[in-house]
Amino acid sequence: MISISNPEAIPTIYPMRQGLPKSDFYAALSPYTRDRGSLVGVFHAQDEQIHKLLKNPIAPLYSLSSAVSFEGLVDEVLGCLEKQLDKRFSETGAVFDFGDWLQYFAFDVMGTLSFSKRYGFLDEGRDVGSMLATIFDFMKAHSVFTQMTWLDPIINKNRIAHGLLQAADMSIVKFINKVIQERLQTIEEPDTETPTKRERPFDDFLSCFIDIQRSNDKVPSRAPTVWVFSNIVAGSDSTGTVMRTVMYNLLTHPETLEKLRQELLAASPHRCYPKWDEVSGLAYLDACIQEGIRLHPPFALPLERVTPPEGVTVLGKYLTGGTLVGGNPYVVNRHQPTFGDDPDSWNPERWLVGGEKHKKKLEQSLLTFGAGRRVCLGKHIAMVELKKLVPFLVLNYDMQIVNPQAFSVENAWFFKQRGFYARLKKRAYVP
Repeated sequence: MISISNPEAIPTIYPMRQGLPKSDFYAALSPYTRDRGSLVGVFHAQDEQIHKLLKNPIAPLYSLSSAVSFEGLVDEVLGCLEKQLDKRFSETGAVFDFGDWLQYFAFDVMGTLSFSKRYGFLDEGRDVGSMLATIFDFMKAHSVFTQMTWLDPIINKNRIAHGLLQAADMSIVKFINKVIQERLQTIEEPDTETPTKRERPFDDFLSCFIDIQRSNDKVPSRAPTVWVFSNIVAGSDSTGTVMRTVMYNLLTHPETLEKLRQELLAASPHRCYPKWDEVSGLAYLDACIQEGIRLHPPFALPLERVTPPEGVTVLGKYLTGGTLVGGNPYVVNRHQPTFGDDPDSWNPERWLVGGEKHKKKLEQSLLTFGAGRRVCLGKHIAMVELKKLVPFLVLNYDMQIVNPQAFSVENAWFFKQRGFYARLKKRAYVP
């Protein structure tokens, strides 16, 4: 395995055109069921034709314009978050795990976008059904097989062993299949007044997924399951990680928090809730979010590719055919010649010096969302969530970190954070 740290290698290893195929690392991350076998999704697909078949029909749903169209649904979840923060913590002064609540928000947003209903994390203030723990268990267990891929078909993709292990991916897939069956039953349920089928009462990802699969004979029947699986596992945890990173560093660097607050106040956005067109172009807000994306990528193992039979030259070095090569986002995002002398430090100002050309270079040097043809589909949705949540919190609450030494991280492919404790108090509104 050749691991690169220089982002100048990104266009070669992760090109916009069809390039180096994904390695068996990704096969090890695909969920498995005893009746269907491996459920290969957009992220896991090693075969370019399968990837195209699964990605192209749904790609328009993840465009920036589509993501912004969901803004009203994000506002609904912000309203629920505000209610819970006020009642549980602002009015009581209680210390709470801010990181957990940011993750609850990210998951309830994706639940609303995917199924037209929240999972209930915010309403109940807990990991409902242990879904968050199950997802991390899935990531942690599968991370082992990404490094010993020859073991994956023996232990992880084996009908007998998989049943005995009661693997985490089974419980996630069971939840998804249950939701899909309930939705199909709702769609097909006869109207009591007319013999025709009811009009679809939902406008969410799941209904779109079902419609796309039904209208395209080439799309496999399992596609809605793997599309929803990606929304749940990748679309929520990853966004929650960046939310925690941004808010933790704002609270531990209060001078940047105050600078952001002043920018937001000068922009005069809606206090509840800032609108995308009011905040999306704010320079310091964008710098803080980009710095959070850079500093703590949600996934922190090399994004492996396989060199073609004829080999490939990377940064002047020839790699023979069949060589594994890739960059770890955590490492690439800290390339000192690119990001400056303080790559391990929180420094939003690095995104504001050198003009727009320099900023564009830094953005293209990040590997957090992947790169090239296989860049993360949900990137725009994550940005909409971040640029609404962060201004909402900064404008509406005075926040104070408690015991920052308790903050810790664990890398098991998914780069998990723990121990982000804080207090907050609702800010008085001054028109």
